[in-house]
Amino acid sequence: MSDMTVSERQERPPPVRRSSSRVRLAVVGAVILGAIAFLLVKGLGDATTYFRNADEALADREELGERRFRLQGTVVDEPDRAGDGVAFAVEFGCAEVDVVHTGDPPELFREGIPVVLEGAFLAGSDTFASDTIRVRHTNEYRTEEADRLELAEEEACAR
Repeated sequence: MSDMTVSERQERPPPVRRSSSRVRLAVVGAVILGAIAFLLVKGLGDATTYFRNADEALADREELGERRFRLQGTVVDEPDRAGDGVAFAVEFGCAEVDVVHTGDPPELFREGIPVVLEGAFLAGSDTFASDTIRVRHTNEYRTEEADRLELAEEEACAR
């Protein structure tokens, strides 16, 4: 056996391995919590994208700057194919906003249909650059956006 007494054995410091594995566990936990926090902030940021009608967007043009927001209006006139997208205008509250959309529009996209666009105003311009178009094509949309649609129909401008 060994010449060490019981009291000498108890005075030994704990092995270094335990402490380093706790540190590693803490670092991994912090990284995971950081990733979760990032995803939550990113998700909430996307969920809080501003929603403006065409008349509101023009009135708030300076405040909106080049930030992304959702723009609602009714497609005015027949859309024109332009390069890899379409050019058209939307109207709401007797205000008209020119739009350039990148990508293919949905099948049901046409003149006279209410749409919600996602994008931003081009720098120094009142033209809205869109990369997403949502069209009303189901009763579900009508139910979810009933107040906005009713207001759009009430405030439609006579042409």
